Amino acid sequence: MSLKEEVEILRQIPLFAKIEPSKIKLLAFTSERLTYQPDDFVCEQGDNGDAAYFIMAGEADVIVETPSGPLTVATLGKNDVVGEIAILIDVPRTATIKAKTELTTLKITKDVFFRMVTEFPEMAVEMMRVLAERLVRTTDDLQKAKEIIRKDSQ
Repeated sequence: MSLKEEVEILRQIPLFAKIEPSKIKLLAFTSERLTYQPDDFVCEQGDNGDAAYFIMAGEADVIVETPSGPLTVATLGKNDVVGEIAILIDVPRTATIKAKTELTTLKITKDVFFRMVTEFPEMAVEMMRVLAERLVRTTDDLQKAKEIIRKDSQ
């Protein structure tokens, strides 16, 4: 994939939609494109978070460890971002990301990520939107799980 193609794909990601093309080109140049085969691990729960990954093609499962074993909580695809929580708040990875199909990602290190967010406040606002949407989904899932437990215990 050429640099030009990477820039075009990055421009489709809402996080980068309002950033001028020359800056996106710099981001593509300073990032690492990685390809994973099905069942490869992108990152594992508990690891140190040193980068975020933007999915350029393919799908990945988000898996969390539970007392009863691994649980797939989401499947992500093109234009989604993973790994941002660990680099935003310096905590170990909160989930394992596993390629479901052949997966192409753009790995953006913590330093590059923070430089971009500082330089482009609209990127920070978009990241807040992405995280808020995830919180809404998680809260909804938790509420549904509590209802199931409540019904089962009656």
